[in-house]
Amino acid sequence: MNILILSAGTRNKIVQYFKKEIKGKGKVIATDCSTLAPAIYEADKYYITSRIDEEGYINSIIDICKKEKIDALFSLIDPEINMIAENIDKFEQIGVKPIVSDYEKVEMCFDKYKMYKFLKENNIKTARSYISKEEFYKDVNEGKINFPVIAKPIKGSASININKIETKEELEVIWNKSKDIMIQEYMKGQEYGVDAYIDMISKEPVAIFTKKKIKMRAGETDKSVSVKDDKLFDVVKSFIKKAGFIGIIDIDVFKEGEDYYISEVNPRFGGGYPHAYESGVNVPKMIINNIEGIENIEQIGKYEEGIYMMKYNEIMIKK
Repeated sequence: MNILILSAGTRNKIVQYFKKEIKGKGKVIATDCSTLAPAIYEADKYYITSRIDEEGYINSIIDICKKEKIDALFSLIDPEINMIAENIDKFEQIGVKPIVSDYEKVEMCFDKYKMYKFLKENNIKTARSYISKEEFYKDVNEGKINFPVIAKPIKGSASININKIETKEELEVIWNKSKDIMIQEYMKGQEYGVDAYIDMISKEPVAIFTKKKIKMRAGETDKSVSVKDDKLFDVVKSFIKKAGFIGIIDIDVFKEGEDYYISEVNPRFGGGYPHAYESGVNVPKMIINNIEGIENIEQIGKYEEGIYMMKYNEIMIKK
């Protein structure tokens, strides 16, 4: 069994975990468009590819799959996940299983207003959001929402170009110089991160790990502590079943009062996933089981509370 990890970048831990779990069964191959992506050097073999937006990129990945007899693949960056989802059939035709939800679900994750509408239509609590400035001002006048608010790209990632807006004047400046932005209610409560795995055979959620975020850096969880709350587990399970995801997903959640509000969803390994793995939530093993045709046993909440994750800088030296 061989697994291909696309656009590995700096996600060294993910490559390490898959190598550990697949040991004796196969190889882990990694790709990136840069020779200075440290995670590729953790793999059994690596390929330097073109950028994902260059013509012929998908065909080059298919060629790698054929050459290395790849059984399954997944990407670690948002734009490429869309491409993989769009081309699921091409990969399956050569016997490769993309670890990704279907294109419609993936697109909903990356279009924040589509996700907002889905959550509202399914009675799942989420922050008020607007793509109409006039509608937002109307609700401000009616007392339904007030400043501060968050302005963010409708299709953005890694917390790039997200701004906390304190006044109408600030909003006007951002609105006039930006395209395709969304106004979102500012959530003052505690933020949580969720790492969930939906079995690709049973289509049921089999693992949910929740952590309280202590500190963020560059859009990723920098410090966190593992927690358990049956109410949060139920919110996540309900959302997953209504949305129809498969594989790994990463969810941002806020707690306001006694209620949980889903904020954003990423159909990939989140930057804080190592916290889950080191706490005993072994998603790489679950993925390998599914590739082998083995259905995973549900183990939601099967981890210890009070486990802290603290990220720190490391270096890799290559000649």
